[in-house]
Amino acid sequence: MSNGSGIVGPVSALVAATLAVAVVGALVARALLRRRDLGTPADRATFATLHTASLAAPHLREGLTAAGATRAARHLRTLLGTSAIALVDTTTTLAWEGAGGRHAPAAHQHAAEVLRTGRTVVLGPTEVACGDDECPIRSAVVAPVTGEDRVVGALLAYGTDISASTVRAADEVARWVSTQVELAELDRSRARASEAELRALRAQISPHFIYNSLAAIASFVRTDPVRARELLLEFADFTRYAFRRGGEFTTLADELKNIERYLVLEQARFGDRLQVQLIVAPEVLPVAVPFLAVQPLVENAVRHGLEGRTGTGRITLGAEDAGSEAYIWVEDDGVGSDPETIRRILAGESESDSVGMGNVDARLRQVFGDDYGLVVETAPGAGTKVSFRVPKFAPGVHVL
Repeated sequence: MSNGSGIVGPVSALVAATLAVAVVGALVARALLRRRDLGTPADRATFATLHTASLAAPHLREGLTAAGATRAARHLRTLLGTSAIALVDTTTTLAWEGAGGRHAPAAHQHAAEVLRTGRTVVLGPTEVACGDDECPIRSAVVAPVTGEDRVVGALLAYGTDISASTVRAADEVARWVSTQVELAELDRSRARASEAELRALRAQISPHFIYNSLAAIASFVRTDPVRARELLLEFADFTRYAFRRGGEFTTLADELKNIERYLVLEQARFGDRLQVQLIVAPEVLPVAVPFLAVQPLVENAVRHGLEGRTGTGRITLGAEDAGSEAYIWVEDDGVGSDPETIRRILAGESESDSVGMGNVDARLRQVFGDDYGLVVETAPGAGTKVSFRVPKFAPGVHVL
C-alpha cells in the first residue's frame, strides 16, 4: 500500500516478491518441460545427431562434387567433433573444414592407400604432422566412401590424437556418406533411363504422326490455304511440345492442351468420322504427370479405334478428382484387342504397333510405384478403355 510518498508498504512488497518468484518458477518449469520433451541426455544426443545428418544430406545427394562436399563438410565435422575433416574423390581434395587449412593440399595424398584398397587406415604424426608445434593436425583416420561397389572417395578426420571411438565414428559417417552418394547415382541413373524412354517414345510417335499430319495439311494447301496455315501452326506447336527438352513431368493441363492440337490435326484427316468428347474436372488440371503420358494413349485410341473400322469412331478423354489422386482415362468404341496380347505388351513380352503403351506403363510404375500402372479393359469388337491414376502429390515429382 502506497503512503503517497512513493514508498512501497510491506504488503505491496510481499505481493511483488511473490509475483517475481512465480514468474521465475514458471520460466524454470517451462525450461524443465522443454528438456523433458526431448527425453534423456541420450535421446537429446540422438536427436542432435539426426538433425545434423539431415542438414548434410541434401548437399551429398548432389553426388561427390566439390560444391556439395564443401557445404556438407561443416555438418560432418560437427558429427565427428574432430579438429578438421576433409573429403576427397579419386583425383583431388574436394573440401576441407576446420583448423590447419594448410594441410588441405596433402589430404588426397593421405587418402591414397584407402582409395586403392578400400580399407580404413589411421595415420600418425609421421605421415600427417607439420613443423608447427601449435597445429592440432597431427593424426588422421581415413575411411573409404563407396558407390556402386567401388571406392569413389574418402572421408578424413584430423586431430591431435585419434582414439578408437573416433575411428568407429569416422567409419560410420563414411558409410552414411556412401549411402547418400549411391542415392545420388541412382537419381542420375533414373534420370538417364527416363530420358532414354522419352527418346524411344518420341521415335515411335514421330514417323507415324508426322507423315499423316503433313499429308493432311498438304491436302488443304490448294483448296483451303487459310485452313492449311492454321493446321501447320498447330503441327508446329505440337512438335515443339513433344520434342521439347526439359523436366520429365508436366501438368495435366499442358498435356491436354497438346492433345487438343493432336486431335485438331487428326480431325483434319478423318473429318466427321472422328468424334471426341472431353470430360475433365478443373481441379485436376494442375496435377503433375509424366511428360507424354496421356498423348500416346489418345493416339492409340485413334489408330486402333478408328483406322480399323468403318463409320464414325468415338473417343472419350476424361480426368476426374479421386481424393488424393487424379483418375485419367481414354476410351474408344473401336475394334478392341485380345486381352492376352495387351498383357504381353505391358509385360514387355511382345512387340506391337501400339504407340508407347508399354513405355507409358513402365514410366508410371517407375515414378509412382507398381500400384500406378496402366489398366486396360478391352475385348475383340468391344472397344478399349485405358486408365491410370496419379497421386496429386508425390516425393520428387514436380514440374520445372
